[in-house]
Amino acid sequence: MYGYFWDKYLNFLKLIGVIEMKFGIGQPVTRKEDPKFLTGQGRYVGDINMTDIAHGYVLRSPHANAKIVSIDVSTAQEAPGVILVLRGEDYASSGLGNITCHSINPMLTGGAPAVQRPHGALVKDVVKCVGAPVAFVIAETLEQAKDASELIEVEYETLDSITSTAQARGGDAPLVWEGTENNISFVYKIGNVAGVEAAMNSADHIIKAKISNNRVNTNAMEPRTSIGIYEKGEQKYTLYSGNQGPNKVREELANEILKISEARLQVISPDVGGGFGMKGGSYGEDILVLWAAKLTGRPVKWVGERLESFMSDSHGRDVIADCEMAFDAKGKIVGLRVSADYNVGAYLSQAAGVTPMFFSVLLSGVYAIPTIDVTTRCLFTNMGSTAPYRGAGRPEAAYVLERLLDIAARELKFDPIEIRRQNLVKVDQMPYQTALMPNLDCGDFEAVMDKGIEISDWTGFETRKADVSTRGKLYGRGIAVYMESAAPFNERMEIRFDSGGEVTIIAGTHSHGQGHATVYSQMVSDFLGVPFDNIHLMQGDSDKVSMGRGTVGSRSMTVGGSALKNAADIIIEKGKKIASHVLEAGESDIEFEEGEFIIAGTDKKMNIVEIAKMSYTPMMWPSHLPIGLDAAGEFNSSTGNFPNGCQIAEVEVDPDTGKVELAKMIIVDDVGTVINPLLLGGQIHGGVAQGVGQALLEEMVYDENTGQLLTASFQDYCMPRADDFPQMEIANMSIPTKSNPLGVKGAGESGTVGAPPAVVGAICDALGVNDITMPATPERVWRALNSKAA
Repeated sequence: MYGYFWDKYLNFLKLIGVIEMKFGIGQPVTRKEDPKFLTGQGRYVGDINMTDIAHGYVLRSPHANAKIVSIDVSTAQEAPGVILVLRGEDYASSGLGNITCHSINPMLTGGAPAVQRPHGALVKDVVKCVGAPVAFVIAETLEQAKDASELIEVEYETLDSITSTAQARGGDAPLVWEGTENNISFVYKIGNVAGVEAAMNSADHIIKAKISNNRVNTNAMEPRTSIGIYEKGEQKYTLYSGNQGPNKVREELANEILKISEARLQVISPDVGGGFGMKGGSYGEDILVLWAAKLTGRPVKWVGERLESFMSDSHGRDVIADCEMAFDAKGKIVGLRVSADYNVGAYLSQAAGVTPMFFSVLLSGVYAIPTIDVTTRCLFTNMGSTAPYRGAGRPEAAYVLERLLDIAARELKFDPIEIRRQNLVKVDQMPYQTALMPNLDCGDFEAVMDKGIEISDWTGFETRKADVSTRGKLYGRGIAVYMESAAPFNERMEIRFDSGGEVTIIAGTHSHGQGHATVYSQMVSDFLGVPFDNIHLMQGDSDKVSMGRGTVGSRSMTVGGSALKNAADIIIEKGKKIASHVLEAGESDIEFEEGEFIIAGTDKKMNIVEIAKMSYTPMMWPSHLPIGLDAAGEFNSSTGNFPNGCQIAEVEVDPDTGKVELAKMIIVDDVGTVINPLLLGGQIHGGVAQGVGQALLEEMVYDENTGQLLTASFQDYCMPRADDFPQMEIANMSIPTKSNPLGVKGAGESGTVGAPPAVVGAICDALGVNDITMPATPERVWRALNSKAA
């Protein structure tokens, strides 16, 4: 209830005149959305019920790799309440399209075709991972659908499986897909092979390390849920789905799967309880409910249970990289070579190409590395699909760089700060073209690092360490200086005044926890001088939002906000035409300032709200003036922007148990112009929490012999809790970018990028070892200590 009572408190202070409330850009405005959610008034797909709705349940494979010898649904079909049972054979004969990956970047593959195995929403003949969808039961109730699924008789012939990235890298690994030469789906290649080879040959020191990034699950608070509707008279589908981009989902499903015009599919994404990239596109269950709705003539609802989420949601990370970093005698990096293997699972997700791409192109980070050679192989395994997860390749790239620098500092006896300082891209080098793809437009990485050092009381570390040692604990610190790439693609936003003078923003982005209703209202209030409380957000409906790419890649403030700025500028120009008529002045004499149209040099003016109301005048309105006051703005981010930061962690380690306690967490971020510092803090907190979770606790583990998912519930998959964190110290160091009119940089993922290397670096420092595999569980820490002692 914090947000609710904070609002009440601020309103009280405003009422008694203690503070003047401000709602423009840069103000710590509390979220408009909070009262609705805190009082249980949110509307998620799972909350939606309709007359005559049927319920679907997916029967999933219990095997990691097997042939389907036979499948008999006849008994299930006759079970009480069952309406229909669908199999992979039914899907194959339905005329529906298969799920295919279109996100593989041809610039990085050299045009070489990827090996794909497009698949239906229900598989046939073979299953390639635990959780693969085998049948879909539609019944009057969910319980009846579940009961009937147990009556389906499936005979499997089990095959050998690959259930870890390390196993997939081996030369004797069995094939995941029959008929292929190996388990490589596609390969990304970028950099300068000859240049790196020359650097390695002339280097004074070469640091080699195998660096792993563990597989994690998103675990959004709201599991995926879908409702499909088919209107026979209109021949139109409607999908309710908790996703991050309804227009994108409509495009995927209409064009690739249903093979209909987009006008015949409406996708509605109401309130969504967390996305983090996992809900960035469509899933097979979306297809199943639409297909079943047409076949049954009834709305069909599927609600994913938590067990299903672990098996069927896309997973994140999962890469092992063999790395070589070459240095001269003074600790200057002269070359970097990375040969990595990404685990893309058994079935390529639609976004399978995204994470390996960002990993590959961002391996220069904040450092001036003259030559880099990157090879990223994307391997099939008998595991769940991987797709973008908060950061999507940026955390993996930063982890490689920061771990290599920590190992180099230890082995070559360099100070960890100074080895970073001499390799950072300097402010006078901006704009800086990296040895890979990004061209960095701005940033002062050294100043950001120095601010983190200052806030952390770096010089007082030895005193804290000595104090902790009196309690029999080990103490260590780690630092990460990092960068990410944000704000991909272009975007479209609309601003509409209604006849009463209030404003609606029609957003092509999608808010699922970020607070867009608040920050967009701040922007429009700032741009147009309209009262904050009179601005409303419309999103999440492909029939109401004509175009939108959703929210991914920390893009909304940059592309959504800049498109809003452009729309506001158009509205002001439209308003000047109306004001010149109403105020009886030349259009060139009209100025706009703080919500008022003013005749230059006079005190004659009219508020934009009154102008908007007058624009709806039905009679005697000049033909050259617009009806209503609205505009659509667009913005193309081109190469995006590069938020960056520094995180410093300090940890206590119990040598008897291996338990790690996070004692300090310092975060300094450069996200450009800050729209709302309160919400920015929330984004950073959330990102750091997910990064710390990966570093210390979280891991998706499959049994190497059976392929069973061993971490399929919160009893086995450990999530971070509030008491796992200290009070985070967050500071901002804004260096606005000129790549967009607001000067903003993405902020949603930077916390996740810096936390894992900072925390793992601190653990390694405490233990006195070069590296430890994530997650650094008490068992792994204890074994590392005892191995060192031996």
